Amino acid sequence: MSDVKKLLEQNRQWAAETAEQQPGFFDELSEQQTPKYLWIGCSDSRVPSTQITGMMPGEIFVHRNIANQFSTTDLSCMSVLQYAVEVLKVEHVIVCGHYGCGGVNAALSNQQFGLIDNWLAKIKDVYIQNETKFTPINDEQERSDLMCELNVMAQVQNVCNSTIVQNAWSNGQKLSVHGWCYSLKNGHIKDLDVTHDDESKNHNVYQYQN
Repeated sequence: MSDVKKLLEQNRQWAAETAEQQPGFFDELSEQQTPKYLWIGCSDSRVPSTQITGMMPGEIFVHRNIANQFSTTDLSCMSVLQYAVEVLKVEHVIVCGHYGCGGVNAALSNQQFGLIDNWLAKIKDVYIQNETKFTPINDEQERSDLMCELNVMAQVQNVCNSTIVQNAWSNGQKLSVHGWCYSLKNGHIKDLDVTHDDESKNHNVYQYQN
């Protein structure tokens, strides 16, 4: 059996087992999508959002890319955020990175990897902005872990700076933006304690007036 056919076979098995264990599951799932959470995460195959949070399909709206970046100039990111906030009315946006991220480690290096280097350039900028924090750290693992966390924090701020989130807060919509980092070694998620519930933590140039 080919690798792809194996996936299809496993799909049929999963669907049958799910229908048996949870009658009506697919009927409910097909009716509507009402997640409370938007997950902005890394494309890494080891970090599946619903599985590591113990959630079910339909409970988390997901956008993933290499090194969990969020840019207001990326139409894909912005479209997902706009739909999640304005249409689905999610209450939480979670930016979740993970320790040992290949994209972050690539950004910390001087090696060229191709087109991806341009995507990772913003992580290099975050490093430059926080360079003094790395000066006393010689251990490569510690440097990588710190960069993973700083990257998440930067992306949280980028989300909060977006007009979509700013407008939601201005309109009184209940919305929180969180920054987390997942450990592949023990499966635990670390809350980086950078939650924003309103625009008060934004720099004043990012506090738009309606």
